[in-house]
Amino acid sequence: MIYQPEPLDTSAVVLPPDVLALTEQLARNTHEVWARARLQQGWTFGPVRDDAKKTHPCLVPYADLPEEEKLHDRNTALETLKAVLALGYVVSKPA
Repeated sequence: MIYQPEPLDTSAVVLPPDVLALTEQLARNTHEVWARARLQQGWTFGPVRDDAKKTHPCLVPYADLPEEEKLHDRNTALETLKAVLALGYVVSKPA
């Protein structure tokens, strides 16, 4: 079987500034959810990822992540926000 990913086309979605501002908060939360799950599975911090030993260098607070890792979380958050809008939902800052 050949898998062909088909994400939603979000190329035309422009996020309003107040929604765009959510990106960093959602990126941080994405990391926190991932880290909590790993810790619950018995993973610990380690200088290199080792699946057998369950160690991972990204089991640190979001602020301490390398920019490359933060970028991954930001892109996930950004594409999620764009997908929500592309699907016709409305996201707005509370009054």
